[in-house]
Amino acid sequence: MDVEYDIIVLGTGLKECILSGLMSVSGKKVLHMDRNNYYGGDSASITPLNDLFGMFKMGDPPAYLEKFRDWNVDLIPKFLMANGALVKLLLFTGVTRYLEFKSVEGSYVYKGGKIHKVPCNEKEALASSLMGMFEKRRFRKFLIWAQNIDENNRATWEGIDIHKDTVKAAYEKFGVDQNTTDFTGHAICLYLNDGYMSSPAIEAIRRIKLYSESLARYGSSPYLYPMYGLGELPQGFARLSAVYGGTYMLNKPDAEIVFDETGAVAGVQSEGQVAKCKAVICDPNYATDRVRKVGSVIRAICILRHPIPDTGDKLSAQIIIPQNQVNRKNDIYVCAVSYAHNVASKPNFIAMVSTIVETANPREELRPGLNLLGPIDQIFYKESDLLEPTDSGEKSKVYISKSYDATTHFETTCRDVLDVYERLMGEKFDFSKVQDKIVNAEDD
Repeated sequence: MDVEYDIIVLGTGLKECILSGLMSVSGKKVLHMDRNNYYGGDSASITPLNDLFGMFKMGDPPAYLEKFRDWNVDLIPKFLMANGALVKLLLFTGVTRYLEFKSVEGSYVYKGGKIHKVPCNEKEALASSLMGMFEKRRFRKFLIWAQNIDENNRATWEGIDIHKDTVKAAYEKFGVDQNTTDFTGHAICLYLNDGYMSSPAIEAIRRIKLYSESLARYGSSPYLYPMYGLGELPQGFARLSAVYGGTYMLNKPDAEIVFDETGAVAGVQSEGQVAKCKAVICDPNYATDRVRKVGSVIRAICILRHPIPDTGDKLSAQIIIPQNQVNRKNDIYVCAVSYAHNVASKPNFIAMVSTIVETANPREELRPGLNLLGPIDQIFYKESDLLEPTDSGEKSKVYISKSYDATTHFETTCRDVLDVYERLMGEKFDFSKVQDKIVNAEDD
């Protein structure tokens, strides 16, 4: 190959596709390759249903699940925050023209063996079954304070230095109890564990505002999910790439990064030819000698013949089980989508339960989440390593993403995308560039 590319992207996972799209739109010459003959990598959507059963060596699917080609099963399902960074990145690249999103119908948190709707405004706070009367008032005051904060106006801070004082100090000022901090930190702010309590209050305030703004857009929950599953995203990016002159190559099992004598990337070799490039973006599987394992995730993909109990027959939902509710160090995540999203044949649902592995019996760790699902028709377990790069890529020009975590939302995924972007481009992504596109999209 005589052509030299600015960037070669290895892997068609969601992170790599978003980064490829950002680079293409920014005028970079991009070649995108994958070892597999399908899009999505670790985050693929599997169709037809026979392929999912084959992947997990489960024989043939039962005939009553029928219309096997109607199934698109995400290996790592995640929801998008309606007003979050990922939606803004999708708008910026223009890939949304190829996608259709549907609002997720419910957002819940687990407490004392039951699930409760996550309250996120004054009215819901006062109506919530999560808290007693006096605690509702304290939480309402805290929520109003957080939502009224103006980072540029100290008068709105009410005696808390939002950049220096911790989240814990803010909770204490308003007298909210452990239960309230649990669902605020984990189901609204979407922190993975309680390490955030020692962070500056402004970080949690921004997350509360994001949740509220996202909820305000569609009303039922702050989350969105694409019709036909997450596999639509990489395919949308492939179409986008063609518009900008990018090239996609699937089924390149021998794709290997090549380095020059200084240790910097020179290109990617496949089928005896080297495509030259200035930088490589890849998932951890393409640079195994440059990543380290930091843990494991256990996931259970479940096929249900019914909605999740106690959700009011919602056709889609997310449930977060805070660590403290089940004596763990990490939260357990549950999400469900259904035939309404064209990912299953009617009347079926696909649910996912996931968490960070803490014991020698990972499947049992999912039990609190599995117990919320009612009768499970089929279940598929998968344990995956959590890998992260050992260096920034500054010298080698190889920029590696992290593995997908246990969360059922995209906020951590998007933070990793922006981190890779910043390492490669030497500057933060400018979200002000997206505003015009958001306004235009809403006008259409």
